[in-house]
Amino acid sequence: MKKGICLGCVPGASLEDRFKLAKDAGFDGVEINTVDTDEESKNLKSLADKYGLEIPSVMNSAHWEFPLSSPDPEVRKKSVEGMMKSLKSAKIVGADTVLLVPAVVNDNVTYEQAYERSQIEIKELAKVAEEMKIYIAIENVWNKFLLSPIEFARYVDEFKSEYVAAYFDVGNIMLYGYPHHWIRTLGSRIKKIHVKGFRVGAKLFTYLLDSDINWKEVMKAFEDISYNNYITAEMGPFSSYPDQAVYDISAHLDRIISGK
Repeated sequence: MKKGICLGCVPGASLEDRFKLAKDAGFDGVEINTVDTDEESKNLKSLADKYGLEIPSVMNSAHWEFPLSSPDPEVRKKSVEGMMKSLKSAKIVGADTVLLVPAVVNDNVTYEQAYERSQIEIKELAKVAEEMKIYIAIENVWNKFLLSPIEFARYVDEFKSEYVAAYFDVGNIMLYGYPHHWIRTLGSRIKKIHVKGFRVGAKLFTYLLDSDINWKEVMKAFEDISYNNYITAEMGPFSSYPDQAVYDISAHLDRIISGK
């Protein structure tokens, strides 16, 4: 496995400082958020190359403000435009995956509507993803949607596209499931992994080793499905000595990946 960290979780006075810190702390790559211009994407790629880092994935930025499940066609259009921007950014920086939150269920959007609307839009996006050879990876988040591993797997499979996959978040699933169960059900559909700690009773995100996650079982499950890609941390810095968190997260990932 390779170690990644979300660039937004790395402190620094400048972008270059943040890339340097990620490299110094022992990470192999950084995940970026979608940026607005090609020049910004090229700058990120240049900095990654300078410090010997990969950019394996791009986090789409439009899916919460403009969900694909919205009843308003104009909102869905803006969401699609945001994904197109993400895919283009991914192509420029050399990433093979774009993270997407597919839908949001709320008072005004039923589960069925979220399912149907999001699939209609993603089927069209998948055609672009196939041409660009970039995976659209659906992430499990607290959006009241895709609440079982069986349904998640079926949802992905119904696109009948190699380039629609799963982006599995180990910490997010702790609220209502067991990560090792989900990992084995999703299997080869998983293209990328997010990690963060989580305490179930307190419903609180934590650092990796200060949590209720059974990391040994999680790593056994990844081994069972032959997952050998990025495991990307999504946790912010400490309030004091913020750079130390990046070093600590890297060390924690080393221990988790070792399985010992």
